[in-house]
Amino acid sequence: MTEQRFEAQRARLEKELASLEQQLREHGVDPQGEGIEVDVDEGFADSAQATTERSELLALIEQLGATRQEVRAALQRLEDGTYGKCVNCGKEIPAERLEAIPAAALCLECKQKLG
Repeated sequence: MTEQRFEAQRARLEKELASLEQQLREHGVDPQGEGIEVDVDEGFADSAQATTERSELLALIEQLGATRQEVRAALQRLEDGTYGKCVNCGKEIPAERLEAIPAAALCLECKQKLG
């Protein structure tokens, strides 16, 4: 992968990281913080509905957080000079895969093996 492609991927990853952190803030989560607090209207008449909404929101926040970690790890690999290499086997990750999934840490073979 050329230096120009690395820089393009860095820009994409940084943009994605900013977007993820903004989405987390919109849901009341400090992207740099440890805990997650979700407020649900205590006076809400249907507690089952409130519980369902809280569970869905927590799932979304957890997914955003996990994706954020993947993007941060990819940016770190760019800094370390290991971006584009499978973290499992060390083989080159095809440029097409990185274009489709810039935060990809595994080659297709390892991804398929690990599920």
